[in-house]
Amino acid sequence: MTSHFIGVAGLPRAGSTLLCQLLAQHPDLYCEGNSSPLCNTLLGMRRMVSDDSFFLSQLDSTFDASYDHLKTAMQGFLRGWYQDCGKQGVVDKNRAWLHCVEMLLQLAPEAKVIVCVRELGQVYGSIEAQHQRTILVDFIDHLADFDRMGRADMLFAKDRTIGAPLSSLHAVLDLPVEVQKKLYFVRFEDLMARPVECMSHLYAWLGLAPWQIDPHNLAVGIQESDSHYRMKYTHRQQATISVPKLHAIPPRIQAQIESAYDWFYELYYPQHQRAAMPSA
Repeated sequence: MTSHFIGVAGLPRAGSTLLCQLLAQHPDLYCEGNSSPLCNTLLGMRRMVSDDSFFLSQLDSTFDASYDHLKTAMQGFLRGWYQDCGKQGVVDKNRAWLHCVEMLLQLAPEAKVIVCVRELGQVYGSIEAQHQRTILVDFIDHLADFDRMGRADMLFAKDRTIGAPLSSLHAVLDLPVEVQKKLYFVRFEDLMARPVECMSHLYAWLGLAPWQIDPHNLAVGIQESDSHYRMKYTHRQQATISVPKLHAIPPRIQAQIESAYDWFYELYYPQHQRAAMPSA
């Protein structure tokens, strides 16, 4: 049985762990919930074979056959990863799926990707709040020695925790319409406020039979490792959904975020009340 492939990507601290927990409630979905190495492995295969001298020499004389060998091998790896799940759809979580969605669709044309977003100030605030709770431990990329503004700048850099998936979100505007139709955006705030409605709509978009979750009685899956992230990005699952308190963000940092990522707010939070830049 070949299962339809569903990737979960998006911003950190934007509800991907909860979303996967809710997807796992549907009886026709297989969802382990933890961040998966599958996407990274496929990207590694592409890099490795593209530098392999034997493969490159075959492209000169038998391009079509050699390229088909590679394509079917990578398709086989993708399908084989969840071969025995026995469900209509399989869910795989990795923020890189959005970045390489066009490669994914070459390997699994039926694939869809769910993208989690959240107001950017609260994304930063969630990370900073967790850092303050674990301040004696450094980040994996050594951000603890920065002040709050410096740490925010680093987190939003294009190759860092927030900046990298943000760049992938910005690049969605350049994708062909047919590819964009394969993407479904879930706002964290909507998922918190109206989980039953949000999941019913999402299940329908995925082509699944109707299913209503009970936000006060959720099955809890295997806990993802947090020590790998130095306890800065926790992935707790809870039996009930509770709306988190808003994080207090320094006005200067909030205003800088909103100014730098105006396109994000126009696309996903057009009703958001912008912060005023504080006077010097």
